[in-house]
Amino acid sequence: MSTHEFSISVTDLDAGGKDAAFVVRPAWVRGALEGCEATTQGADGSITVRVSKSDADVIVAGTLDVPLTIPCARCLEPVDFRVSKPIAAIAVLPKKVAPAGSDYEFTAEEADMIPYDGENVVLDDLVRDELVLETPMYPLCSEDCPGIAAPLGSSETVSQPEADTVDPRLAPLLRLKASLKKE
Repeated sequence: MSTHEFSISVTDLDAGGKDAAFVVRPAWVRGALEGCEATTQGADGSITVRVSKSDADVIVAGTLDVPLTIPCARCLEPVDFRVSKPIAAIAVLPKKVAPAGSDYEFTAEEADMIPYDGENVVLDDLVRDELVLETPMYPLCSEDCPGIAAPLGSSETVSQPEADTVDPRLAPLLRLKASLKKE
């Protein structure tokens, strides 16, 4: 995704701050969650934030509300869920953020930091991360979901092979076993 969907200009921002609201379009969600099982329900979501400046840093606080869908882990039917949660971050100039690809471990204070270029705070990566982190790992359409139904015309129980029936691929081993017993 080359263009930024959720960008806030900070050139005229002060300590008093300002409000910003964005529509989270289904097309953006599909692109952002490409490769994930979760996807859009087809309806718009929203982000509302309050941004304010503190020295060179920008404080971002607000709420994220996006409807998503994911296949049930048992029956594969769609499960609708909503990511509706508060978001917060501190946008800092890149020199305050660890370089990408390094073995640097973030402290608790640094975990909520996002880089910005000094003119615009871009929330795209923050929103994507929140959507991925809030997606259930084992989604169920209901707690008592029975799973994938057996095809029509088949019995519900899985038939077990007869005890005396031997897989033909194992016949050479049976002959070897019989010859070892004779010795």
